[in-house]
Amino acid sequence: MCGRFTIISDPVAFQLEFDLPLEETIQQNWKPRYNITPTQLIPVADNPHERKLDLMQWGILPVWAKEKKDNYRLINVRAETIMEKATFRRLMQKSQRCLIFADGFYEWQAPNQAKGPKTPFYFHLKNKKPFAFAGLWDISSLPDGQTANTCAIITCAPNNLVSTVHNRMPVILDAQTGWEWLGSQPNPQLLSLLKPFPASEMSAYPVSPLVNNPASDLPECILPVEK
Repeated sequence: MCGRFTIISDPVAFQLEFDLPLEETIQQNWKPRYNITPTQLIPVADNPHERKLDLMQWGILPVWAKEKKDNYRLINVRAETIMEKATFRRLMQKSQRCLIFADGFYEWQAPNQAKGPKTPFYFHLKNKKPFAFAGLWDISSLPDGQTANTCAIITCAPNNLVSTVHNRMPVILDAQTGWEWLGSQPNPQLLSLLKPFPASEMSAYPVSPLVNNPASDLPECILPVEK
């Protein structure tokens, strides 16, 4: 599961990496985010032709949820069953795929002792470049009665690096595979993109439990600590 991530890079870095036009208002309001949590607005792209950056809420509220509560939100989608679940199969068939922009994410390692605390780890690319998570988006009815564009991150089996910490990882895409994900290829070709990112191109290190607090959005969240 991917439940927290970061967007620390300057917007120009995303603009250059993904050939994205950025509106002036987005650049003016851009700020580093060290601990993004579900329900927050996050930058996405859902159209390979316009390549426009939009904002969506993280977490799809499925139509089958009788009670429209935030704890019903689907923040992750398993790549292996994406065509088996009616909700996600519908989104794939309607081409409601998106790129969710990021430059790092957190996972928690279970303790050696049964009652010990989990250790948060921060993962990023060795070259420090921004990337995108593969995602799906939908129009959700929110708890306040309004509707909003919402999205979820697709996860897959972990690579050799992430597997030392957790049994799942988000699907990471670069500019080429990212725009392919939004393209018009048949589903088998799209699904072939949903695989672990090469471990050799990633780095990870333990960080402070400060990140456990959703209210903590500070540079200290990504500082390495001794395990």
